[in-house]
Amino acid sequence: MFFHWTYLLLIPGMILVFWAQQRVQSTYRKYSEIPSKMGLTGAQVAKTILDRMGIYDVSVEHIPGELTDHYDPSAKAVRLSDVVYNSNSLAAAAVAAHECGHVLQDVKGYKPMNVRAALVPAVNLGANFGPILIMAGLFISAFKFLIPFGIALFAAVIIFHIVTLPVEFDASNRALRLIDELGILQGEENQGARKVLNAAAFTYVATALYALLQLLQYVLIALGQRD
Repeated sequence: MFFHWTYLLLIPGMILVFWAQQRVQSTYRKYSEIPSKMGLTGAQVAKTILDRMGIYDVSVEHIPGELTDHYDPSAKAVRLSDVVYNSNSLAAAAVAAHECGHVLQDVKGYKPMNVRAALVPAVNLGANFGPILIMAGLFISAFKFLIPFGIALFAAVIIFHIVTLPVEFDASNRALRLIDELGILQGEENQGARKVLNAAAFTYVATALYALLQLLQYVLIALGQRD
């Protein structure tokens, strides 16, 4: 079994990712048990925001799973998971509003969102083949020349994670403004929504840091191969 000391670099990243995931789950569970005063379900929150913003060509759809919520710009659809679509909790309202934040980014041509979408093909290549090329170069001396190509491919994953951060933070900021201005949540309810979205945003930060540590590991391994 191959082991390199640089694997130790990944331990802090794994701990951070695990902690972030636990935090978002516990925060979501807490606020998923608190119904909003308005009593709107996640689906109703999304439809209310879209209607108020004059956006009528985006559908609100139900999808299976837990926290699989997302906005699909190609299909013009906000897709909400089981625990959001029919729930009238503060957490559901926050998540639904966040996805509508992505809709507004799309409508207004928010550049980081467009850049992220353009990076998807390169990211799929980098995530799937970057590590394979690196490992091939490590185990087969004749393929050592592949290591820099693998690192370059994986670098696309890092760029994607970095671009994702402003996209997600901006969507959350838009969501918090909308639910406040439209009166969807009131008073201290907005603080609950903010905590849910902040916890979710931190998972993106943790994932980006872990990916950076992976890239550092690959670079150090490659440098070691030159010795």
